Amino acid sequence: MMATRILTSIFIYPIKSIGGIALREAVVQPRGLQYDRRWMLVDEQGRFVSQREVAGLVLLGTAIEPPFLVVFSKNNPRHRIHLPLLPPVSEMPEIPVNIWDDHCVAHLYAPDVNDWFSKTLGCPLRLVYMPDSSWRAADPKYAPEDVPVSFADGYPFLLISQASLDDLNGRLGTPLPMNRFRPNFVYSGGGAYEEDGWSDFLIGDVPFRGVKTCARCIIPTTDQDTGQRDAEPLKTLATYRKQGSRILFGQNVVWLGGAENVVRVGDTVSNMKQSSTKP
Repeated sequence: MMATRILTSIFIYPIKSIGGIALREAVVQPRGLQYDRRWMLVDEQGRFVSQREVAGLVLLGTAIEPPFLVVFSKNNPRHRIHLPLLPPVSEMPEIPVNIWDDHCVAHLYAPDVNDWFSKTLGCPLRLVYMPDSSWRAADPKYAPEDVPVSFADGYPFLLISQASLDDLNGRLGTPLPMNRFRPNFVYSGGGAYEEDGWSDFLIGDVPFRGVKTCARCIIPTTDQDTGQRDAEPLKTLATYRKQGSRILFGQNVVWLGGAENVVRVGDTVSNMKQSSTKP
């Protein structure tokens, strides 16, 4: 009998590389969950900034308090800034930004907002927002043609099974939390790493497709509470999850569209179709 798989966690990360938010339910949109990675910090050249360069980003948290996105210091929650969830893009200048090899247009925040981030993090930064009119495509080598993506590294959604983390933690001296891997969806039930081979599946009645296993960068080595880095978990993952030069953990996912577009913690994860290709 097939194990029952249940969606146990939903996360969004409104500002790329800053602390995430756990939700009970979320609206699915083509480029990602609503509010997920629609904001991003860039340097003076418009290049994205992440925990790879500025580990202190983990010391900022986010909260949704309609009509605002609140950004706050985890060490001093009173040090915060309120950003409208619907930014006044008509009043914000457009600038070109780049994420890895991708280039797109974003809207730039006013100097007072940029100064808050720059002073808080100790380096010159600018905050930008991706409107619906800005186009950035997921890699067509793996994703269906013309699938948009937010400021996420490459794909709209990331799925990881709890069994995969449990297997990894069984190999580590000190277990690590799921937030090291910054997924959107976590489910329980089934076997470790089975998500590697998933193609089409449902969360509740919402259809998704797994398109590519996730190649991990240095971010999972960063403690998401302190910003401290260690060799783990990449050191251990490299002993059994390495393919060529890539260390794999999690499955990149796209939405297949349709009228159903809300996922909820407790939804059944079902109707898996195995991919014809290996991760």
